[in-house]
Amino acid sequence: MSQYFALHPANPQPRLVRKAVEIIRGGGVVAYPTDSCYGLGCRIGDKAALDRLRRIRGIDETHHLTLMCRDLAEIGAFAKLDNASFRLLKSLTPGSYTFILQATRELPRRILHPRRKTIGVRLPDHRIARALLAELGEPLLSATMSMPGDLAPIAEAAEIRERLEHELDLVIDGGPCGTEPTTVVDLTHGAPVLVRAGRGALEPFGFEARTG
Repeated sequence: MSQYFALHPANPQPRLVRKAVEIIRGGGVVAYPTDSCYGLGCRIGDKAALDRLRRIRGIDETHHLTLMCRDLAEIGAFAKLDNASFRLLKSLTPGSYTFILQATRELPRRILHPRRKTIGVRLPDHRIARALLAELGEPLLSATMSMPGDLAPIAEAAEIRERLEHELDLVIDGGPCGTEPTTVVDLTHGAPVLVRAGRGALEPFGFEARTG
């Protein structure tokens, strides 16, 4: 049965942040809040946790996973950033965007897209997520808290616990999250390519904004 921590969304309790990171370092799969939706997370190098995360989400290795990172320097250690991509990320992060980039050799192949060798990267604008990353000292491998068959991500921590208390090691309740996932932009083709329109604004890329 999963543990359940209620963290203050503006001032996360350091003691609970430390305990949450201990669970992650111990091989745990956790649900935690972000600036878009709740996410599922585990350590980069933990194969068993990765397999569990994929099983819970009902996804295979062709589904892009995301590295939740602390800053641009950390992104640069795990993904290839040219000058144009660096400037773009610097202007738009932290925020509700996921960027697809070519991975560096620092990452295990099993977490990359099997054909393209790419990875999603993200700098969240949420104090709980950022507190977890600061304490962890490395990126958190993540996926949106969307369950197979659901029309939208789960927005409430209590519902996550009710549905997944025997699958997860920890649910972090940081209050309600949205149901609109990040905007996903592929930066591996030179010019940005829109993969998914989400919470992040489209105008900075020259994409047409949604209406209605």
